[in-house]
Amino acid sequence: MRLATAVLLSTLAVSAVAQHPRDGEIHDSDTKAWWHTTEALSGDSMEGRDTGSPAYLRAAEYVVERFGAAGLKPAGDGGTWFQTVPMHEWSIPPASAKFSVVPDSGPPLRLGFLQEITLTPNDNPLYGTTDITQNGKPVGRLTFRGYCGKDAMADVELKIVLCFGTQRAGLPSGGERAANAKAGGALGVVNIDDPYFTIEPPRWPYAYARSVVLWPDLSGGRVRIPPGSRAPHPMLPAMRLSAEAFTRILAGTGHDAASILKTGGAKQPLESFDLPARLDVSFQITERDISSPNVLGMLRGTDPALAPEVVVASAHLDGYGFGTPVAGDALYNGALDDAAYVALLIQMADDIKAGKLPAPRRSILFAAFTGEEKGLLGSNWFVQNPTVPAARLAADINLDQLRPLFPLNILTVEALSDTTLGATAQTVATPMHIELRRDAEPERGLLRRADQFPFLRIHVPAISFIFGYDPGTDAERRYREWYQVRYHRPQDDLTQPMNFDAAAKFDTFFYNLVEAVANGPARPDFLPGSPFAAK
Repeated sequence: MRLATAVLLSTLAVSAVAQHPRDGEIHDSDTKAWWHTTEALSGDSMEGRDTGSPAYLRAAEYVVERFGAAGLKPAGDGGTWFQTVPMHEWSIPPASAKFSVVPDSGPPLRLGFLQEITLTPNDNPLYGTTDITQNGKPVGRLTFRGYCGKDAMADVELKIVLCFGTQRAGLPSGGERAANAKAGGALGVVNIDDPYFTIEPPRWPYAYARSVVLWPDLSGGRVRIPPGSRAPHPMLPAMRLSAEAFTRILAGTGHDAASILKTGGAKQPLESFDLPARLDVSFQITERDISSPNVLGMLRGTDPALAPEVVVASAHLDGYGFGTPVAGDALYNGALDDAAYVALLIQMADDIKAGKLPAPRRSILFAAFTGEEKGLLGSNWFVQNPTVPAARLAADINLDQLRPLFPLNILTVEALSDTTLGATAQTVATPMHIELRRDAEPERGLLRRADQFPFLRIHVPAISFIFGYDPGTDAERRYREWYQVRYHRPQDDLTQPMNFDAAAKFDTFFYNLVEAVANGPARPDFLPGSPFAAK
């Protein structure tokens, strides 16, 4: 699977980091070295490291070179550095996608694909256009059904159901809405953005419409429908609509979009109504088998009694690659999400080799996972097919969702109260004057959106961190702005605002935590009452 020699990779790395325009902002050599590695992994030459792409493989080879130089040993398949993750991909070429609201009278309203509406392609789409009839009934008529609970799904056969928001606690999930609509014979579901869900604002444009699954997921009876054939009432893939586009659709219908959005944002009852229009949808789906490797390196523990136990230090190597341009930039570099934290794994390995950090008593598995942005694919594959016996996995400390944009005084901790790792982290944080807090916004689902979650699902203690803030502060403003402007966008690049002192403080916290877990006398364990503890 190697695509380049170490010499070529070294040349690539040097060219990527030959100039360090931000060195003047950084006050210590360890943080400079970490940022230089971040530059190498998220510079334009790495092309955003999209899962399954040649650029991702270049980045993986770079990580292999650095892991090897730091004295790690291969811990992937068959004694190699790589654990191959087989996948299947569906994607929609943007030029093939056409979405139009066709009113009963008046001109059609064209919706911008990836700008106002998107959808998640899958293995059972309705191919072609919805501009047809079945059994004499028109297909694709639009109907608004509030939050799309079961009780709202009467008389939706062959219609496309508009549903308000999915993120707020207590509302039907996307999966529940789709099931309710399918039971009513609906043709599709369109989830409308909640513009009042400001803790994580709706993000447009989307880079692309692409779904990737672990290839074995296609076994067990799932059947692909070939192009041109149809099930009796096939469901369109799940769609998502911007609040602005919803407002355009309702214009002139007698329904007040602004009032509906405000009422939905307050979780108040919403009326149901049919619209005098249909949604005309046309797109093509391409599919292919791909693979992309996890990069796994092992540092053997020094204590013969504890070395069989393995602490996983993880981050994800993949990004988005090229996608829809934003402000003229189409390359989604993924600097903080998550190149910087693969770089931190490399820096920790370098520091242990150099004697700047103590050698661990337990073994440490350095894991750069693939496919996180496509649904935690690499970490899920690893826990299903561990390259070390699962019983030996003592803990996972995951690096993701970290934004060093303001001074580090607070860390939000995912799974803080689930395992003894929370108390260990508190012991490390207290002398560093870092306050640890539970997630104050659980409706965002951040615990389940990063690579620590598959470990918790197999009953391995795991923990992760987010830079925290007090409400109404400048820190919160910077945090929210990052999600509005940079999250999964080309603007997550090497030029973005950074607080390198905060980054250095977190790096030290991470080093100390890994040391405490790897060298502590007791293996991490679950606390009573955790839903992730083995029954």
